[in-house]
Amino acid sequence: MASAARLSTPARVALPTQLKNKGVRSTASARPAPAARKSLQVASVANRPETINVTPQQMTANGNAKLRPVSGAAADSAKALQNLQSLTPVSENSEKKSSIVALGLSVHACPVELRERLAVQDDWSKCIEELTAYPHIEEAAILSTCNRMEVYVVALSFHRGVREVEDWMCKRPADGEVDLEYLRKHMFLLKDEDATAHLLRVSAGLDSLVLGEGQILAQVKGVVEKGEGVSGMGRHLNGLFKAAVTAGKRVRTETKIASGAVSVSSAAAELALMKLPSGSYDDAEILIVGAGTMSRLLVKHLQSKNCKKFKLLNRSLPRAEELAADFPDCEITIGLMDELESSVAAADTIFVASSSDEPIINKAMLEKMPEAPEKVGGIRRLFDISVPRNVDSDVNEMTTARVFNVDDLKEVVEKNKGARAQAAEDAKELLLEEQGSFEAWRDSLETVPTIKRLRQKAEDIRLQALEKTMKQMGDDLTKKQRKAVEDLSRGIVNKLLNGPMQSLRSDGTDARQVQETLVNMHALERMFELSPQEASAHMWTQGSAAPKGKKGRQ
Repeated sequence: MASAARLSTPARVALPTQLKNKGVRSTASARPAPAARKSLQVASVANRPETINVTPQQMTANGNAKLRPVSGAAADSAKALQNLQSLTPVSENSEKKSSIVALGLSVHACPVELRERLAVQDDWSKCIEELTAYPHIEEAAILSTCNRMEVYVVALSFHRGVREVEDWMCKRPADGEVDLEYLRKHMFLLKDEDATAHLLRVSAGLDSLVLGEGQILAQVKGVVEKGEGVSGMGRHLNGLFKAAVTAGKRVRTETKIASGAVSVSSAAAELALMKLPSGSYDDAEILIVGAGTMSRLLVKHLQSKNCKKFKLLNRSLPRAEELAADFPDCEITIGLMDELESSVAAADTIFVASSSDEPIINKAMLEKMPEAPEKVGGIRRLFDISVPRNVDSDVNEMTTARVFNVDDLKEVVEKNKGARAQAAEDAKELLLEEQGSFEAWRDSLETVPTIKRLRQKAEDIRLQALEKTMKQMGDDLTKKQRKAVEDLSRGIVNKLLNGPMQSLRSDGTDARQVQETLVNMHALERMFELSPQEASAHMWTQGSAAPKGKKGRQ
């Protein structure tokens, strides 16, 4: 991201070049923003016809005018509402929907050193709590993988929310704060439709190093699972991540995006094969460090490439034995981590996928070992697919060893780009559909505050009128009579509110219906003075006198 001046631009957020190249839609290509949609719903105030007050006497004297019967007025009520909708301007001060904002670091533009400093692992819930403690952040969710660290928030104020997330990210590393300008240099920033489009692309595997890889879908689903019971991940972000899971599933079942290498682990197995002089695992001595999910996927892909003999190290035997039992066709030797140095010395192709927070293999360790055999080119190759990295970068200072990390998987990505390009194009159409559904659902939530304010205003008026009536009727009323009068007032209010309430309700499944609901919302806000500013200026409390000029509205 550029300078702070860029964050002060209120109209839209520029997309980073690398995300544009990946196909993330800009604001210009997305669905019209709520403000833009509202502007399409209203006519110019200058064209509004003047209101003419005519008394009954004047109407009688005017041969061209006559009073319509009540039934005629009722018959035209729908047309009257339609005219009101078209002629009522939306106040600039009306309540604005909170922004969904995404700030993140990805393999496309951020070095692994920075990503691993900000990586979120076991303290996910604590991080959400820290983010939502900021005054302008309502909700938060974090997607942290080996290739990305992305923070999604619902912000009351876009600019202030962005600065608060930046502040949190700068203070996140345990080894000292990150310089803000350095962070911005590698960070992307997306807002509303661009942010939701990006997450859907990520879940579909369109933003992954290995196009269409399936592991990211499980990681997005993991965010939904982590968010259960966490108050900071509220309705909007929960709905967004669930929509992303649905989109990811559709893309993988309805396109061929998942053909070929589909995960970081499979890309690592493919890259290792490319680096071996013989192009075969037959001459290599294989070691796998770690027995987690990444290692399980790695074994699966090694087996598919006819590599069925290797050693597996893990901190505990049960998990390693469980992994070995799941691959009976492979000859797997199991060991514990105290055998690490001797096992590395005996191997020439090493895959590291442990959960250690710091490097477990470095230059000093390898320098004490004999060189790798000539059949593998005399080079010991280490493939570090862990984040944080488990192999120190100083290994690359040696002439007899080479370490490859997740950033080096780009070489495999280039190989797969051509085969998956068409599938990615097909996937984009599906993602547009899913994004449209989510945006319609989110727009439908916009009417909830208006419904509450309308009901509250009606209740305040009812209580005021009821109290006045009770005083006029005196103290001779029985409890039964008082209850009958109160029930009558409730019944009248409920019947009057039934139509407006129905016009404000939408389940979000039909985008056109949602837009009609929003038009109704703004018309009713104008009619009943329900915007937050107007409500605070005009609403009177129970028992107080109505402001001048309001009696006719009662």
